[in-house]
Amino acid sequence: MSIENKQILSAALALTLSLAAGPAAAVITDAPAPPKPSKIKVETVADGLEHPWGLQFLPDGRLLVTERPGRLRLIAKDGKLSKPISGVPDVAAVGQGGLLDVLLAPDFDKTGTIYFSYGEPRGGGKNGTSVARARLVLDGDSGRLEDVKVIFQQKPATDSGHHFGSRLVWARDGRLFITTGERNMLRQEAQNPANDIGKVIRINPDGTIPDDNPKLPGWAPEVWSIGHRNMQGAALRPETGQLYAVEHGARGGDELNHPEKGKNYGWPIITYGIDYSGAPIGEGISAKEGMEQAVYHWVPSIATSGLAFYEGDLFPDWKGNAFVGGLGGAHIERLVFDGDDVVAAETLLEDEGKRIRDIRSGPDGALWVLTDEDNGEVLRITPAK
Repeated sequence: MSIENKQILSAALALTLSLAAGPAAAVITDAPAPPKPSKIKVETVADGLEHPWGLQFLPDGRLLVTERPGRLRLIAKDGKLSKPISGVPDVAAVGQGGLLDVLLAPDFDKTGTIYFSYGEPRGGGKNGTSVARARLVLDGDSGRLEDVKVIFQQKPATDSGHHFGSRLVWARDGRLFITTGERNMLRQEAQNPANDIGKVIRINPDGTIPDDNPKLPGWAPEVWSIGHRNMQGAALRPETGQLYAVEHGARGGDELNHPEKGKNYGWPIITYGIDYSGAPIGEGISAKEGMEQAVYHWVPSIATSGLAFYEGDLFPDWKGNAFVGGLGGAHIERLVFDGDDVVAAETLLEDEGKRIRDIRSGPDGALWVLTDEDNGEVLRITPAK
């Protein structure tokens, strides 16, 4: 679809939905391109991964990467893949499920502790998003997991293969944020605060509940915010320490939010998208009292996935910018902020035509990317000379 046609469709759909909602908040979408395009170099660091999902940087310079079928691997500095790390629990590798995100504990240097999210088999064909912690023991070119303990289980379980979420993010206070999906068939449950369907979860590192969680009437104690669809990207904004997350819409209505304590983000009651059939979702409205508007949204959908804020020094103009991966869109969008507003958006890697799964701001100042392919790659983006 041409840029011109995309803008026409975006404006028409957003106008239709906002009119249906009555006096709605301003539409925040289709930001203009920045005045100076980025000049980048893209190199393939590693390939041969099967649908990689999550990426972390180890202190020794190696990468730790998950593969959705249930494998955890190390990638050496020369790009060589390790044998699968042993000790990973069984995963429900169905549809969009499997081994998902991975995160190092703040004290990884001393303890070797990691956290990972995955589709967990629950018996009877059912599954749900779970989070476990374990000790990663490095052994030569590979390693093993020991002392694996599940610290969170999304409830209720279901037999869906869709919308697992799920990203793991450390808050600055040491709490763990977990994003979950609404499993598609349970979309109405995203508005039910008593469960973990379509929610942001906030727990302590051992799985217990923080004393300062919302704990509103009818809310499960672990729930931080409600009304989300399928959040597959999340990160802290460096300037503020706020949690930001991106979530899929259906046809249109992908969103960038910063989920706040005790708030409702509207799904499936409000959205700027329509259903895959072309029918309105719910009442076809985009705003309602008591429900939050997105910071930014996309129409048509780019199928948002990974999210990172750039913190390196190689690209001075990128400092504090957000980078959002597109699966269906097969590109990265660079979002430029002015305060809380997105004021510019730049498309990167569009010519590559690859589904972008995860994005990380690396310790070397580069932007690191995972592509979601049968032959998935690790890409490293640096300035072009």
